[in-house]
Amino acid sequence: MMIPLVALIRKDLRLFLGDRRAVIMSFLAPILIGAFFGYVFGGNGKRETSRIEVLMVDQDGSAISRGILTDLQASKSLSVKPAELAAAREAVRKGTATVAVVVPKDFGAAAGKAFFQPVDKPEIGVLYDPSHSAEQNMVQGILTGSVMQIVSKEVFNGPTGSTVVTDSLAQIAASQKMKPEDKAPLQDLLKSVQKFNARPKTETSGGGQGGLSVPYQIREEAVTARTGQEYNAYAHSFGGMSIQFILFMGIDVGIGMLLMRQRGLWKRLRAAPLSRSLLLGSRAISAALTSMLILAVVFSAARLLFGVRIEGSLAGFVGVCLAFSIMTASFGLLVASLGKTPDATRGLSILATLVMLMLSGAWVPAFLFPQWMQSATMFIPTRWAMDGLDAMTWRGLGFSAALGPIGALLLSAAIFGAIAVSRFRWEAEG
Repeated sequence: MMIPLVALIRKDLRLFLGDRRAVIMSFLAPILIGAFFGYVFGGNGKRETSRIEVLMVDQDGSAISRGILTDLQASKSLSVKPAELAAAREAVRKGTATVAVVVPKDFGAAAGKAFFQPVDKPEIGVLYDPSHSAEQNMVQGILTGSVMQIVSKEVFNGPTGSTVVTDSLAQIAASQKMKPEDKAPLQDLLKSVQKFNARPKTETSGGGQGGLSVPYQIREEAVTARTGQEYNAYAHSFGGMSIQFILFMGIDVGIGMLLMRQRGLWKRLRAAPLSRSLLLGSRAISAALTSMLILAVVFSAARLLFGVRIEGSLAGFVGVCLAFSIMTASFGLLVASLGKTPDATRGLSILATLVMLMLSGAWVPAFLFPQWMQSATMFIPTRWAMDGLDAMTWRGLGFSAALGPIGALLLSAAIFGAIAVSRFRWEAEG
């Protein structure tokens, strides 16, 4: 029994390696696309991230608006340039700028008053490209801190602040709506600010020289396999692209079996002294070996070219790769068992594969999914494959972290295989 099994497996592997298109798509394509996505998402941590293009329209021309522009230009995350309103709107519409910030006329005076009084707050306009909503949220966060610091600095130290405090005291004194018990504390606060503004200014003066700012700093630390080791985005992207093209290879296996059935080859093989399990098993084993070969080549290239390391358990990494290869082989059998014609089956299989890839987190980070969708991905085998490869590469986890993905992938393989064996038709329909 072993001699015909080995012969069938050797035949499948020879056909695969002899097909130049199959080799290029299976080896070179995941390497090139994995390199592209890895570079886009940060590479090995040495590439400087690009700044967000922001235009600022200053219709106020006050010390506060000029201070906001200067502060935003100092941000390491933004590239800020002054612009006119019409030009800024057109730039955002064309996509040449991501966000435009519009500071309206009299913003400085109104913001100073709103700092102490319950009056209508002035508005800052934010024009943004809707395809870059994440960047818009980031710009708004930076803008909030900048406006708070510059407005408070001017109120406590600048000429605008003195005018605002004087006007506010007069308005509070004349107000008929405020209760006396509310007026007194607010007047005391403003008089203290007035005294603070009237003090002699020196370079060594403390207090509010810099304005109010966020009372903390963030110390960032990327938690990877080892302390101080930067995240290598190539590890995730190469895992995702390997899974994608190996699943496409699994589809080709299934389509190939449908073509063999359509041409009557299965019927002739069954006439030979070859059992049903031997024929299907040989296809499954050859597909699994091809999958392991692709993973070995792709991750070897990732190691040599982009420094991707198996920081976790080597045995766990091999186990996840083997379990995924077995799952891919059973997926190919499932395609062959459920399909009727090669052309119709190819389209449906590619659609199913693309859905599995999207839900796996290989393309889009899973945290962007709705909560119900994140829960649903736990039933998708590609999600477990991605988690397992991440755990064994850049996360640097031990063998125990591979047991869950291995179990889920082998369970999926068993389910796919059982359905395939029970539904497989050896002869073409009518």
